[in-house]
Amino acid sequence: MIAGPTATGKSRLAMELAVELETEIISADSRLIYREMDIGTDKPSESDLKKAPHHLINLVNPDQSFNAGDYKREASSLLARLDQKDPSRPVIMAGGTGLYIKAVLYGLWDGPPADPLLRARFREEEEASKGSLYRRLTEIDPVSAAKIHPNDQPKMIRALEVFSLTGNPISFFHGLHRFQEARRPFILIGLKSGRETLYRQINLRVEEMIERGWVEEVKALMEKGYHEKLPSMRSLGYNILCSYLRGMVSLDEAILMIKRDSRRYAKRQLTWFNRDPHIRWVEREDAIGLIRETVRQASWRQAGVLIQK
Repeated sequence: MIAGPTATGKSRLAMELAVELETEIISADSRLIYREMDIGTDKPSESDLKKAPHHLINLVNPDQSFNAGDYKREASSLLARLDQKDPSRPVIMAGGTGLYIKAVLYGLWDGPPADPLLRARFREEEEASKGSLYRRLTEIDPVSAAKIHPNDQPKMIRALEVFSLTGNPISFFHGLHRFQEARRPFILIGLKSGRETLYRQINLRVEEMIERGWVEEVKALMEKGYHEKLPSMRSLGYNILCSYLRGMVSLDEAILMIKRDSRRYAKRQLTWFNRDPHIRWVEREDAIGLIRETVRQASWRQAGVLIQK
């Protein structure tokens, strides 16, 4: 696994490794699962797909639900097929969703199934009184409330749903599980980048996406009825461009906001991955050498590589 914040070049490194090792790439990005959302998610290009096969992208439409449990089932099935096909080849995963990655490597707590009626009731409650869900979560599960952002409605609703269905806070079940045991052996490498360099790369990436037609992509999605309240359209930058297209902010303001949110997202990624004691942080130019040495010393049945975007 090669981890680190967004815009540090992990996707390109994944491609280089896949071509060199003649293997395939498994996406571990919660945004790449959506069809028609290509530019703002930095989805692999047609030329990239020809160089190395990619899996677990374009799985659902923007208005369809897909969670970490769904991802774990899809990824586990795929990994089993790839192992059966050729157990000597490496397994490379590339993506930016930490929970997806932990679900594959360490397992995932299997909670109660979603209750659509209960979730609808929670959403109506939040619309009637903004902040009510977070206040309730703080009362019943302060541990989870301290970890969930007040604007992260899906996670708040899931936590309240688990409490309503089981009588126990979701933090109680997470405490029992704690991702204690790795399900698959792996190599975990983190790409280091100085703050100024990282922020410059983030700014350039956002500008390039705008130049490639990100605004037009969001406009096309909105014309098809996909709106900013959908989980998919709350993805980084998409909701802000929806606001621009509705005339709520200027394009310059929207770009500045996307850059700001991208920097904040990078900080959250660093916080997440720093919690994993298995990570070895290295400079990008040292990563390939380290992986090559691991390939030389061990079979891929004993160690897989996961690349975190």
